[in-house]
Amino acid sequence: MKLVVQIPCLNEEATLPLVLQTIPRHVKGVDEIVVVVIDDGSTDGTVEVARSFGVTHIVRHAGTQGLGRSFQDGVNHALGLGADIVVTTDGDHQYPQQRIGDLVRPIVDGRADIVIADRQVHLVEHFSRPKVALQRLGSRVVNRAAGTTVPDAASGFRAYSRESLLRLNTVTRFSYCIETIIQAGVKRLRIESIPVVTNPKTRESRLFTSTRQHVLLSGAAVVRSFVMYKPYLLFGWAALVLAVLGLLPFVRYAVLVATGDPGQGHLQSLLVGAVLLILSFLSVMLGIISDLIRTNRSLIEATLEHTRRMRFDGGSGAEPEEPWQKAVPF
Repeated sequence: MKLVVQIPCLNEEATLPLVLQTIPRHVKGVDEIVVVVIDDGSTDGTVEVARSFGVTHIVRHAGTQGLGRSFQDGVNHALGLGADIVVTTDGDHQYPQQRIGDLVRPIVDGRADIVIADRQVHLVEHFSRPKVALQRLGSRVVNRAAGTTVPDAASGFRAYSRESLLRLNTVTRFSYCIETIIQAGVKRLRIESIPVVTNPKTRESRLFTSTRQHVLLSGAAVVRSFVMYKPYLLFGWAALVLAVLGLLPFVRYAVLVATGDPGQGHLQSLLVGAVLLILSFLSVMLGIISDLIRTNRSLIEATLEHTRRMRFDGGSGAEPEEPWQKAVPF
C-alpha cells in the first residue's frame, strides 16, 4: 500500500523543514511513503528547501493558483504515482505530522473513505472566542448541507482513500475543504474524524486576510455547493418563504373586505404581494432548472470518474467489482 503526503506551499521556506522533518518514515499497514510538494508560485526558496530534504516529486505553478487548484493538481499527481491513500497537510507546520499514522488507520482498516483531523478549535491558543464560535457554526452548516457529522469542517489535515479521490471533483480555488465534505456526503462516502492538537502558530494565514473574508468565502462555497448538489432545498425554501409573504397582503385584503372595509388604500400592499408571488414562482423555475443542471452534472461526474479510472488505473474504467458481481462460470 502506497501513501502519498502532499504539501501545498506558498513561500514556506522557513517552516517547510519543520514539516518534512516530522513526517513519519514508517506507518503500520503502509509499504511506501512518498512526499509531494505543490509549489503554488512561491518566490522564495521553497523548492530548494524541498529538494534539500530529498523531495523528488514537486508540482510547480508558475503563478499562484489557489489552494483548491493545488489540492487537485496534487491529487492527480498522487494518483499517477499509484497512491492508495493521500494525506493533505500544510506547509506552515500547523498540523502534527506525527499523527499521520493515526489519520490513515481507519482507511487502512477499511472503515472509512475519508478521515478528517479535528483540531479541537477551543484548545487552539490563537483562536479567539468569536473565531471558535464561527468555526463551530460553520461546521454545523456544512454538516447540515452534507448530512455528515464532521466536528471540524475547515481542517485541512486529512486522509483520502484512492477510491474517494476518483469520485470527488473540486471547482473552487479558495479551499477544497468544504466542497469535498459536501460531495462526500452526497456520494455517501464514509467519513471519520480523529482529535489532534495543533502546533504553535508560525505565521498568519495566507488563505484569507481577515475573519470576515473567511466567513464570506466559506459561505459562498456552501451556497455554491447547495446550488450544485441540493438546489431543490435552496430554491424550495426560497419559494416557500416568498409565497407565504406574498399571500399575507391578499389575506389581509380579503379580511378587510369581509368585515365591511372596501379595502381602499391597500392596493400598494396587493402590488407588493403580487411581486412576491412572482418571485416565488421564479424561484420554483430556478429550482427546476438547477435540478436539471444537477442531473447533468452527475452524468458528467460519472464520465470524469470513468476517465480517471482509465487514466490512473490503466484498465477499462469499470468500477471495482463487488463479490456478488463477479462472473460465475457455467
